[in-house]
Amino acid sequence: MMVSFSKLGIFGRSVLAGLAAFGTCLLFDDCKCHAQSGHVSVEAVPLTLPVLVGNKDCPVLKLKLEWMGDAQQISLTQLQGTLDGTTAAEDVEAWSIFGGVNDDFHEAQLLGKLAKPGAEASFVHTFAGDGYPLPSGVSILWIACTLSETANIDHRVGVACSQLSLSTGETVVLDGAASQQRLGVALRRAGQEGVHTYRIPGLATSCSGTLLAVYDVRRRSGRDLPGDIDVGLSRSTDGGQSWQPMQVIMDMGEDPQWQYDGIGDPAVLVDAQTGTIWVAATWSHGNRSWHGSGAGILPEETGQLMLVHSDDDGLTWSQPSNITPQIKQPQWSFVLQGPGKGITLRDGTLVFAAQYLDGEDHQRLPHSTILFSSDHGASWQIASSAWDDTTEAQVVEIEPGVLMLNCRYNRVPARVVMTTRDLGMTWQRHPTSERALIEPKACMASLIDVGREANKDYGGLLLFSNPDSRSKRHRMTIKASPDRGMNWPNEQQLLIDEGASAGYSCMAMIDAQTIGVLYEGSQAQLTFQRIALADIVKGLGTVKSSP
Repeated sequence: MMVSFSKLGIFGRSVLAGLAAFGTCLLFDDCKCHAQSGHVSVEAVPLTLPVLVGNKDCPVLKLKLEWMGDAQQISLTQLQGTLDGTTAAEDVEAWSIFGGVNDDFHEAQLLGKLAKPGAEASFVHTFAGDGYPLPSGVSILWIACTLSETANIDHRVGVACSQLSLSTGETVVLDGAASQQRLGVALRRAGQEGVHTYRIPGLATSCSGTLLAVYDVRRRSGRDLPGDIDVGLSRSTDGGQSWQPMQVIMDMGEDPQWQYDGIGDPAVLVDAQTGTIWVAATWSHGNRSWHGSGAGILPEETGQLMLVHSDDDGLTWSQPSNITPQIKQPQWSFVLQGPGKGITLRDGTLVFAAQYLDGEDHQRLPHSTILFSSDHGASWQIASSAWDDTTEAQVVEIEPGVLMLNCRYNRVPARVVMTTRDLGMTWQRHPTSERALIEPKACMASLIDVGREANKDYGGLLLFSNPDSRSKRHRMTIKASPDRGMNWPNEQQLLIDEGASAGYSCMAMIDAQTIGVLYEGSQAQLTFQRIALADIVKGLGTVKSSP
């Protein structure tokens, strides 16, 4: 007889476990775990977490073990499995086994190292001594790996557990599929180079194909401005496989009297016609950020919108220039960029998403908008409000001269989407606004036009990334729209990190077939991954160069 082991609770499981003593074959939930043991059930728990170059012991497989418990002590003595799903064994430096009693891998205990698998990529691990004692109730077993510094991040790692042996002499056999994970790079980690926190990613591809990642370097704490914060830059000339040492490209001072003159929330823009790279950020001279900034123009009164630029592919950078007098209305409390990235329109206009706060007489109400330059950055203008109570936004040009602004919204857990045909003098509400794209109450997101970035004709294909949740910042997901944002089909979505994080992200096309995504992940403060476009959008067919 075969019995399905669903969510029956302890009593129901105990009843079915008794059948095992008479040779009954038990089929456990997702992993089809067949066992003669009446003591232990095993479930292979689906897992989606990036395995990162630069991190030690990245979880790949998660097993949930449940022992009903009686007077007898029971231990796990041996584990057998395969590295099914691992593209190249040389990508992995070491495999390890961890055990714990909750879902937090970082609280699990190291149980041992796996011996180097044989020619068939299978392994047998025998636990030391009398084995690993199983607590009564639920415990979690993890198999993790550490990648080589030269691992190819286009590859995958995978592992499957085929059999567990118990101190009673019984075995639990699993025939489920391997747990396979994507690779990536831990671009910035907490404490790296003595920095407390790295946040707020921006990502762009230069005209020569160099990847440019910008971010906050929060030296003393994880808090937002004001504070000791600079803007950092990382460059990659091989599509994100490896990264050069961090540069600090914006540093406004370190005087404690002015709360270290922090500058942050960067956005990066590549001028597609000249090749110049621009980075915008907000400077807080003292407490002149979201809460402390006020009316006026001067640094002692209000936050300052600063720009730097590079004409040599990001190798060297200009001194910061201050465009606050050009764009800020004195009665506003604050004005700043995206963050994330900006774009070049078909006619050469440079556009950053932007945001501003009304004055005190209007309760400092925030508004999303755009900031633009028609002379390649020599001068800048700001548009009108796109929608009330919106803040961090991203912009794309969905048709020649037609811009779509996708905005973080404070009132409901869904994105506001607006369009303009006149550079933000007037705005129209898009049919999908507050409906098609959810967010966890309020969080920054990324939006890119694939064809414009890759210089290919993809027929209006857009990509969007954010935490795919209404409740909390987890489940970082990339979604595709084949029709300029009118629809976001469920079958064209890819979960890349299920864990909880700070949740910000920014995408750029590396080439016509490959997405780069830099995001605040669960496994590193700033995670970079390469994602094949075909993994999200099926049946792309042959693409052609844009006219």
